[in-house]
Amino acid sequence: MGIGAYRPDVIVDNDQICQWIDSSDEWIRQRTGIRTRHRAPADVSVVDMATGAAREAIEKAGLTGEDIGAIIVATVTHPYQTPSAAAAVAHQIGSTPAAAFDISAACAGYCYGIAQADSFVRSGLAKHVLVIGVEKLSDVIDNHERSISFLLGDGAGAAVVGPSETPGISPSVLGSNGEKWDAVAMTGSLLPMRDALRDARASGDAAELLDPERDLWPTLRQDGPTVFRWAVWEMAKTAQKALDAAGVTAEDLVAFAPHQANIRIIDEMVKQLKLPEHVTVGRDIADAGNTSAASIPLAVHRLLEENPELSGGLCLQIGFGAGLVYGAQVIRLP
Repeated sequence: MGIGAYRPDVIVDNDQICQWIDSSDEWIRQRTGIRTRHRAPADVSVVDMATGAAREAIEKAGLTGEDIGAIIVATVTHPYQTPSAAAAVAHQIGSTPAAAFDISAACAGYCYGIAQADSFVRSGLAKHVLVIGVEKLSDVIDNHERSISFLLGDGAGAAVVGPSETPGISPSVLGSNGEKWDAVAMTGSLLPMRDALRDARASGDAAELLDPERDLWPTLRQDGPTVFRWAVWEMAKTAQKALDAAGVTAEDLVAFAPHQANIRIIDEMVKQLKLPEHVTVGRDIADAGNTSAASIPLAVHRLLEENPELSGGLCLQIGFGAGLVYGAQVIRLP
């Protein structure tokens, strides 16, 4: 019913990234398609970004916060294990006592959230559901690491899902491949940090916590070739399954909004799906980078801003990432 976005004000270009890694603007553009990425300043939180995107989506849907019956936030970067980011957002937008919870499905999280929202509305559990994909990935990267750090950006995208006389969301195709669980992962759990702090307190010596050789804060890493091959060869099949589940073909689409992981992955999926020329492809990655759970709603938001004539048409969206997990569905654009 409505799409909203929040893009942080700080823009980091490739030349700035190359201060930290041995690379170049040309290499990054060639290999990923990224020119810039947005980064949130220290005083802007996951909840702040999610709330900003949520307010725009609700307004565009012609609703108020009081109309929202459930809030689903897809994120892997909310810094609190509990309580959820969704509960804080519910309070900020005036949706209390809406049901509120977070889900952790990395770059597929938004598609998982849309699938759940679809089920909530169909079952009558909630009339209007707010789905938010939000990440502050700058909190979990090592700027000097070059497998993934230069790809990542911050931001939030949101959608309001509500009742319709005809289906506006197709059956979703969801899945996982845990055999590749560590292909995109944190460098470790939080437990070693807890143990190191406890030991430092017991010994009265905090020097080891300041040792630059000891990396206590977990950050993201990826096995790039493994992820690239999996995404290129398997995700086009998943996207096709979503089209089949919707009972439509590529010819019926007006837009394609894949997870913004890498421009080469996006272009290869377009080829494998044999998308016709009239299908507008979301390539938000050039200016936003990879924003994980936020990337699909941000891409859809930009598609509609730049091509308002797509409104009401069918869009195929697919997310895939750490887990490895994936999700896809066809939606009718608001």
